[in-house]
This record gives sequence, structure tokens and C-alpha cells, in this order.
Amino acid sequence: MNPTKPTDTARSTAPSASTNTRKPWKKRTPAEVVLDQINKVRDDVAQKKSELKEAERQLAKLEEARKVLEST
Repeated sequence: MNPTKPTDTARSTAPSASTNTRKPWKKRTPAEVVLDQINKVRDDVAQKKSELKEAERQLAKLEEARKVLEST
């Protein structure tokens, strides 16, 4: 009564289509690697700053609503 799962051997033996579209590997110098890491961290910090500004705006609105509720 237990249904058997079909084995997925076709996927493991056949090369996937994504391997044919990969970019060729390019050797980079250590300086290029560090500069790339710096750029990634800079982008991450910029994204987090914008998220923080949005959260601060939302907090300010909620604080105003709190003051209105407490005054009544």
C-alpha cells in the first residue's frame, strides 16, 4: 500500500542547462577581491540606512498617535 517514489537518476546523470550558461571563471587579484567586498558592504550599509530611515518615520507616526491617544 505504500506508494513508491520515482527515483530521480536522470537529473543526477544529465548536465543541467544552467551549467551551459555560466560565465567563465575569471581570475581576480587580491585587491579586486577586497574592493568587491568593500562595494558589497557599502551597498548593504546603504540599504540598511534606508530601512532604518523608514522605520524611524514609522516610529514617529506611531509616537504621534500615542500622544493623541494619551491626551484623550
